[in-house]
Amino acid sequence: MEEIEVKFLNVNPEELQAKLAAIGAQKVGDYFYRRRVFDYPDWRLDKAGSWLRLRDEGEKITLSFKQRLGMAQTETGNDAGMDETEIVVSDFDTTAELILKLGLIEKHYAENKRTRWEKDGVQFDIDTYPELEPYLEVEAPSWEKIDEAIAWLGFNPADKKIFSANQIYALKGIRVSDCARLTFAEGAVKRGL
Repeated sequence: MEEIEVKFLNVNPEELQAKLAAIGAQKVGDYFYRRRVFDYPDWRLDKAGSWLRLRDEGEKITLSFKQRLGMAQTETGNDAGMDETEIVVSDFDTTAELILKLGLIEKHYAENKRTRWEKDGVQFDIDTYPELEPYLEVEAPSWEKIDEAIAWLGFNPADKKIFSANQIYALKGIRVSDCARLTFAEGAVKRGL
């Protein structure tokens, strides 16, 4: 299923939350996520712009296959969108063990913090990742609703980005594929260290 979302980079979380409250959005909560991302040993998923993600969201644990659609010619360009197939699983560590037993390898472990707001079926997630400036992710049931949400915030539609967190890291010169861990305590830890 196509995941309909855009990102706006380098936001001020306090100012943005005040704006979200002013437009009538409701704060849902603050979350700490941890994720493990997997691929085959030959990195065939990565080569196809896709990955298998196991994410502990605190309230639930999800396993998702994600694939970039209409991949940009450059690592930092906009894609056409994202395809996502997701299920809920019961145990983070046991699911990771099962994936590894199937012959996949762990590409990396990562953490992020998220503050979620909602209005009229639109999710506004203020995401903070290690070594990145906070950014806003807007997810909606349609591209028309995305445009409406952008207008609510008074953002310039030309500033929206259609790409993954890995592409945001690439803008900062960090290749996530070179990292074993991305944590708040350690930052970006290269493979083999």
